[in-house]
Amino acid sequence: MSTYVYGIARGDHPGPPEGVNGVGDPPAPVRTLRAGELAAVVSDCPGQLRPKRRDLLAHQHVLAEAGAAGSVLPLRFGSVSEDDDVVRGVLEDHGEHYRGQLDRLDGRVEYNVKAVHREEEVLRQVVADDAEVRALQAANKASGGGSYQDRLRLGELVANGVRAREVHDAKAVEAALAPLSEQQNPGPESAGWLVNLSFLMRRDATAPFVNAIEEFQQANPHLEVQVTGPLPPYSFVEPAPAHA
Repeated sequence: MSTYVYGIARGDHPGPPEGVNGVGDPPAPVRTLRAGELAAVVSDCPGQLRPKRRDLLAHQHVLAEAGAAGSVLPLRFGSVSEDDDVVRGVLEDHGEHYRGQLDRLDGRVEYNVKAVHREEEVLRQVVADDAEVRALQAANKASGGGSYQDRLRLGELVANGVRAREVHDAKAVEAALAPLSEQQNPGPESAGWLVNLSFLMRRDATAPFVNAIEEFQQANPHLEVQVTGPLPPYSFVEPAPAHA
């Protein structure tokens, strides 16, 4: 049976508490594989693993329980290896890499920040900021709607204004939050957002970051900002180098 890997820890990590279960239906018991100075938190992997809510929550729960006992390098949902021996072999072959990752991410957490425009509010902002848009809008209204070409021109101007606001606002989010973090990376793939960034910071230094998000949202009501965290630092785990 294949082996599901939740995360990697130092060899002296005690592992999750007894009785913690992971992915699968029925849930598979979680166990610890050790190889030299490293350990992997694993369970048996079901034959048909899908990103269902129950399994996603189980993955997070295992990492939370294991992380409470010591630093764990989190792997994203769906990290599957052929069997236990392959997992041990990876730990042995890439021990230096994973130890360095554990040192770098020890005591760190991730916050994911997404943002999208509130459509009506950003349209009002585009009109307010662009004299040409306002003039053409007023002219079209005065003439009973304007010609096809005038309506097309107004639509192009508004669309260009919205795109410019997207670029401006994406930079504004990063400028407001990046100085309060140690590193930022693109967040997990998710469509429809003008900003999707993950920020790395010390677990004991998150308050200024959270406060900055609240202040930014209040100052930018045309944006809807979604914050998820603190999370294990998934977006900052560097994969082991491939064999040449």
